[in-house]
Amino acid sequence: MAFESAGKRVGALSLALIRLVIGLVFLASFNTLFNDGFLPLATRYQWFWLILSGVVGFVLGDFFLFRAFILIGARISMLIMALVPPLTALIGWMTLGERLSGMEFLGMGITLLGIVMVIGPKVDFKNGAFGKTRKMGPLLLGSLLALGGAAGQAAGLVLSKKGMQDMNAFEATQIRIMAGMVGFLVVITLFRRWKHLLGALKDLKAMKLMTLGSFTGPFLGVSFSLLAVQHTDTGVAATLMALTPVMIIPPAILMKKERIKIIEIIGAVVSIGGVALFFL
Repeated sequence: MAFESAGKRVGALSLALIRLVIGLVFLASFNTLFNDGFLPLATRYQWFWLILSGVVGFVLGDFFLFRAFILIGARISMLIMALVPPLTALIGWMTLGERLSGMEFLGMGITLLGIVMVIGPKVDFKNGAFGKTRKMGPLLLGSLLALGGAAGQAAGLVLSKKGMQDMNAFEATQIRIMAGMVGFLVVITLFRRWKHLLGALKDLKAMKLMTLGSFTGPFLGVSFSLLAVQHTDTGVAATLMALTPVMIIPPAILMKKERIKIIEIIGAVVSIGGVALFFL
């Protein structure tokens, strides 16, 4: 919610880079105090795969997703992003030899059904992005970009597990974020967005929102996600992490006074039921 508010003020690309920079400050400070120091200790093998993970997950995944937002809208894009868990499970099976049980597949399917029930009612197919992009080209390109964003996030998670091994998750996250920062610096240079970036740094309200989002996102959220894949299958972890649209319902009601439809409540209950199957 913090990033959503900040993004409306400063734009997606500026948000993408600034959140990583602030997240790096939190991570470097934490690792200096509690782990191996300012610069993570890792083998060349770990550095290679974690850097690749940062570029694929943070840069390519987010960049494709942000471009999809422009062409087909955020809500339709996020609906396509519900494919992240099965894509993660597929890539994990192909590269890491992970296999999900029948109960885990059932849990994933039910959880994703609940997530689609939550997101689906918010998509206005008549007056929303589909209405504005009646030509097949923008619609197809936007959908492919959203799918590319989903594949990027899924691959980034699997590559993280491959590179991290038994490494401290907070140090592994720091390497990923440093790689992501360099990647976004290249993107911003290529698209000549430095003026927008400097303007974003002067927006104090946006900076406060991005600081809050960076603490809970790149610092805690991403680090906990790496801890998750370290201790369970990537497909299971990705399914649990896909619950954001469900978990955002209570704060949306309390803080934004949003009206929640019955189908969204049912979807939330269905998702929780699917998650429960993972632990039977």
